[in-house]
Amino acid sequence: MTSEGDRPEPPQGEEEHEIGELIGRLSGTEELDKTTRGRLLGRLAQLLGSSARRAGVKGLAGGRWLADVFAEVAPRIPMRDLETLRAHHPGLSAEALADELVRGAVNRTTAVGAAGGALAAVQFAAPPLLLTAPAQIVAETLVVAAIETKMIAELHEVHGVQVQGGTSERTMTYALAWAKQRGVNPMDSGSLSVGLGGAAKAALRKRMLGVVGRHMTTLGPFLTGAVAGGTLNRAATKKLAEKVRDDLARYGTLARGVPREPHKHLGGGHPQLPPPGPPPGDED
Repeated sequence: MTSEGDRPEPPQGEEEHEIGELIGRLSGTEELDKTTRGRLLGRLAQLLGSSARRAGVKGLAGGRWLADVFAEVAPRIPMRDLETLRAHHPGLSAEALADELVRGAVNRTTAVGAAGGALAAVQFAAPPLLLTAPAQIVAETLVVAAIETKMIAELHEVHGVQVQGGTSERTMTYALAWAKQRGVNPMDSGSLSVGLGGAAKAALRKRMLGVVGRHMTTLGPFLTGAVAGGTLNRAATKKLAEKVRDDLARYGTLARGVPREPHKHLGGGHPQLPPPGPPPGDED
């Protein structure tokens, strides 16, 4: 039987599609056991290694290739609209639903960090394979970025902070919010830019390289990397969630008086959660 690591490399178009499918599955809500998660990460690392070799040294410089890969797969991240979130978590208040989204994201990035660290630890113990370790780190980085971008998008849903545009445009807005580690301000036209201009691309590259650097610190023998990877990811995702939720608590209030046009958000229209308290001007 052929293992994941021994599978032949697919043609480039199929490879890009499989990378997107793997990241989508690893960042989704599917319950994966350790073996399955490790196998999927290993396969993703193999495909990313092939893609990186084609990009060459020039393409890899400054994180350009890494940011391009994420921009390519980001629209495939399985983000849920408010209606779907309510169906998956019935009976929860807005605050409790946001707490649940953060808890799920923290658990997933922790599990990915542990799986990625374990893979790196195995390779650290085998010197001839040490050079392949960065591919594992890149795979973990992309999956963590996808999980956290999904969390950010769904927190915006819960807070009723609306991002306009098609699925791809909104996803890239959320990806940029992830890069900046901030919520999207609906009153700031710059925050709602749907294109990845030079400054946005630079922010995404800088953030991706920062996460790669964090994950590189988990390289080590035995299972020290697994423990470190899970712990670092858990802390980072919690910190990111706190920053975004603080922003959205303000932006949701600012957006009360802004007319909200119904739109097909990430797969379906939905009602908005009412903001807390009376609207501006109604206070006695």
